[in-house]
Order: sequence, then C-alpha cells, then structure tokens
Amino acid sequence: MVRMIRIFDTTLRDGEQSPGASMNLEEKVMIAKQLARLGVDIIEAGFAYSSPGDFEAVRQVAQEVEGPTICSLARARPEDIDRAWEALKGAPKVRIHTFLSTSDIHLKHQFRMTREEALKRAVEMVQRARGYVEDVEFSPMDASRSDIVYLCEVLEAVIGAGAGTVNIPDTVGYATPQEFGQLIRTIRQKVSHSDRAVISVHCHNDLGLAVSNSLAAILEGAGQVECTVNGIGERAGNASMEEIVMGLRTRKDFYKADSRIRTEEISKTSRLVSKITGMVVQPNKAIVGANAFAHTSGIHQDGLLKEKSTYEIMRPESIGLIQSKMVLGKLSGRHAFRQRLEELGYKPSDEEVNRAFDRVKRLADQKKEIFEEDLEVIISEEMAKIPERYVLKSLFVESGTGKVPTATVELEIDGRAVTQTGTGDGPVDAAYRTIAAMTGTKSRLLTYMVKAITGGTDAQGEVSVRLEEGRNAAIGHGADTDIIVASAKAYLNALNKLAFWVSKSSSPDQKIGLV
Repeated sequence: MVRMIRIFDTTLRDGEQSPGASMNLEEKVMIAKQLARLGVDIIEAGFAYSSPGDFEAVRQVAQEVEGPTICSLARARPEDIDRAWEALKGAPKVRIHTFLSTSDIHLKHQFRMTREEALKRAVEMVQRARGYVEDVEFSPMDASRSDIVYLCEVLEAVIGAGAGTVNIPDTVGYATPQEFGQLIRTIRQKVSHSDRAVISVHCHNDLGLAVSNSLAAILEGAGQVECTVNGIGERAGNASMEEIVMGLRTRKDFYKADSRIRTEEISKTSRLVSKITGMVVQPNKAIVGANAFAHTSGIHQDGLLKEKSTYEIMRPESIGLIQSKMVLGKLSGRHAFRQRLEELGYKPSDEEVNRAFDRVKRLADQKKEIFEEDLEVIISEEMAKIPERYVLKSLFVESGTGKVPTATVELEIDGRAVTQTGTGDGPVDAAYRTIAAMTGTKSRLLTYMVKAITGGTDAQGEVSVRLEEGRNAAIGHGADTDIIVASAKAYLNALNKLAFWVSKSSSPDQKIGLV
C-alpha cells in the first residue's frame, strides 16, 4: 500500500533565511499562490513575531491563498504563540508551529535552561497554541544531537498536550541517513501513543545529506517532510522539495510512498523562486537544473534516440518542461495573450495584462520567437511591481577599443524627465555611475549576474543585481535582448525597491535563526 506523505513547504520562512533571499510582501503572496497550485499540503508563511513584515505576510497569505494549511512559526514563548494566532485567525486552515531545543548543547549555551524547564515550557506552549487552533506542531530543535531518552520524553509530553505533528529537525545537518532513520524508528517504538501524531522531519544540508536523511526517515514511517523549493535555506540550505517529491514518485516501488504534488508545476515554481530570490539554480542541480535533462555523450544520445528510458528515469514533461514552442509575434491578440498567461498559471489584472502585452509587442520587434520563459519573466515582473520613482526612458552607450565607455541616460524621476551623460570603466559601469549621479543615490553594488532566458543569439538576457544602501538591501531584475539595457533596468528596479522601503520608513525584515 502506498502512503501519502505530507509536503510542508518552508520556502517563505526557512528559505528566506538564505543570505540575500529576502522577499517583499507581494512576492511572498505570489510564491504562496504558486505553491498552492503545486499542491503542497502546508505552507509555512513566516514567523509572525519576528517583524511587522513577517506578521503581515503570514496574515495576507492566510487570507488570500486557498488549498494548503497556512502555518506560522513561533518560539516556545507566550508572546510568539499569541502573535502567530493574531496573524492566522479568520483563515479556514491554519497551524501554529512552535519549537524549543532539546539538545544539551543548545539548552546549556543558548537557552540557559535545564531539561526540566525546557520540558515544562514545551508542554505549556503546546497547550497555549492548542487553545487557539486544533492543528499544532512541535519541533525539538537540534533533535539529531539530543539525548534520545530525553527527546522521547519531550515528544511523549507534547503529544499528550495536544501536538498533532511532532517534527524531528536535523538542525545543523549532522546526521547520516542510517542514524536518522534509526532515530525515527526509535521514536516510533519508544514514544507512547506516537501513532496519535504525524512524525515530521526537517533536514538541513550542511553535509549534503538533507534529501537522503529525509527519504531515510520516510522509510522508517515519517509522514511529513519539511522542505524548500530549490533547497534554499539557512547556511547550506534545506532538503530540496523537488528532489524528495520526484524521488518518491520515480521510486514509488521502493519507498511505498508518494505525495499529492502536481509535479508538472515543479519547473515553473523553481523558476519563480529563483527569479524572486535572485538565487540562481546551478546547471547540474537535480530535477530543475538546466542540464537535468540534457544529454551530451554520443553513447547516451544514441540510446535515447532508440528508447528514452535508456538514459531518462523521468520525462521532462513530468516536471512541466513541455518541449513545444510558444510563438508570439506582432499579430498576436490581447485575448490570446491573456489566455496563454492563465494556462501558465497566472491570473493578472487588466492593467498588468496591458503592461505585459505592450512589453511583449516591443520584444517581438527584437527577436524571432517569444517563448514561455520570456512570458514568465515579463508577467512576474509586472505582477510584482512596486511604485516606480525612477523610469528608464532611453539609454545610449558608446564603448570600444581605445574609447572611454560613455553612457547617455534619460530617466523620468518623480514624473520629471532628466538626461545626463557619464563615463565608467565599461558600458555597464558607465550606465550605473550615470544613473547613480542622476538619482543621487549612494548604493553599493554587491552582486551582478547575467543569464540568457532562452537560447539563440537573439535571446532575452536577464540581469539580477543586489544593491546595499545603509542598512537596506534590495534585489533588482531586468530583462531585454540588449544586455546593457537589461542591466540598467535591473539597477533601477533595485533602486525603486530601496526608495519604496525608505518611503515606508522601514528596513527589510531582520530574521531570527531558527529550526
């Protein structure tokens, strides 16, 4: 008999703890809605107590996203539990996830608590959460380095207090698959009434074993896996959702387990998270990497042409990589354009459709074919728009051997047209220096990344930048067939985000290191 494993997605919480992966409210809601289309069972939308921004993200996701259970993390403190409930109340399916360490290393050096005090606190906070919601999860942080007898004592107590899910974290990625599987087996055997709660696992990837440990736990009876899209997260990241899901789906015969994930949405979800966070997926990444379904070896190609199963254990179509081309051009109509966007899973407003349609028309004048990837870049940018204080009107760059790179930039700043010329070490540097002088900003460029969205010499190029100004940091994206123009768009996108945050008199949310 095949068991159904719950997929608990923590991309919006633990995933956002990746350095540089901070998301604004609109971006979090956009990802949450895609996770719902993907079919995850639980979305951990954030840590409501950590900041006003996280509170609002949890509240809005809980109100707007249908399907999955929406969860907020909370430390084992009364104020955290109460704040989580304030963010979640009124939504149809909610969960409070509270945690406290059980390892002596953490209790002694971080929490300054005795085992007895930690046990009492854990029970009290589960009971407090249970007073608000029926669905409560408890995590004994650093479980894989905890004394097993004490760990089982805590788990038995919190299940008795009303926890319907007990999550076993390998918080620092210390365990091996054999050890972690044995830990789950011991918990099932030693904890009285363990069958009254779902056993969950949350594995980190410090030694590259997060997915292996999670799958080992499933073999030993775990019923829920906590994971993130593309495996992003604290330090080396979390268990990769797509690897766990496709591992179960492809080897259902071995694991006797599967998930309810609509795997055809995996590729789209991966691209969306990568774009919004600015964290590029490595080409050789399993399942969603650019090379995951690429075959170079002549021997492999020969076998593949004769029978696909010779070198493909999964079909590209199974994760949404359908090989048909999406061709749009100058004669395409707005109605067909909207319909295609809805087929791709987007539900834009009329204004967003109009803006995106105008960009597609301009792009059609520059390149032969427009692919689904082009559409997704454009519409995701339009749907996540923030007010634009700085708008690029035109850009002219001169550069070459023996010539000082020069950029002439025309911007619309607060509705007023401004033009200025400047120089730099290269064409991009010249454009950036000129824009900085025109806007009067003092931001520092931390990262600059370029990638082609589609193949061919007329491909759209996508640029991602990360800027820092004072205590604020922002990721900007820009796409164009001219990479210098794309660079300017990305730079201005980041500047607009910084200006937006300053106008709201708040800095990007500071995260607390967790589970």
